[in-house]
Amino acid sequence: MRFEVLTLFPDMLEAVFKSSILGRAADAGFLEINCTNIRDYTKDKHRHVDDTPYGGGYGMIMACQPVVDCIRAVRAKLPPGKTRVIYMSPQGKVFNQQKARELLEYDNLILLCGHYEGIDERIIELEIDEELSVGDYVLTGGEIPAAIVVDAVSRMIDGVLPSPECYENESLQNNLLEHGQYTRPRIFEGKEVPEVLINGNHAKQAEWKRAEMEARTRKKRPDLLD
Repeated sequence: MRFEVLTLFPDMLEAVFKSSILGRAADAGFLEINCTNIRDYTKDKHRHVDDTPYGGGYGMIMACQPVVDCIRAVRAKLPPGKTRVIYMSPQGKVFNQQKARELLEYDNLILLCGHYEGIDERIIELEIDEELSVGDYVLTGGEIPAAIVVDAVSRMIDGVLPSPECYENESLQNNLLEHGQYTRPRIFEGKEVPEVLINGNHAKQAEWKRAEMEARTRKKRPDLLD
């Protein structure tokens, strides 16, 4: 899968995408992540990408020309395959694990990061397939939300994690939270690892894990069970 992130601040993202699991997966060829500076596409001699809003209001709006030209140039360079253009916006549908799985259907994802007071509405009408939000709050830009989408989708691509089991039984899969996890030492400050996890009975361990997942979800996120 190929991710194209369009932003005014590529340096914000490149450190994230080149580190840890994502960086190793990209080096191994399981995915490709590119950051493109929208400012490189402006025709303004001062490299401006924004302007004041019609009708008044506080702040600046990202203008059509540089953003639309950037989207179209990046799209033109993509390899064949299903492509989706997503604008990271607080007005979008809230991103969740189900949406992350749905995005695995695409070969190419173009993620547009807004900034300032947002983007000209005509950009959305002309070029955007979908708006996504990472929660009901407003951030200074779309870079952090874009990184969240890339990370959540990438970890389910074959080869990025050692095995599908790394994500198939974790929190939010099948609308359940993951059971508690333990490692050595067996006893820490009087707190013991549950006996069922160390007795070697795999059937009992599976039953315990399932019961714990349901109980934990009921306690912490009953809305998921609904």
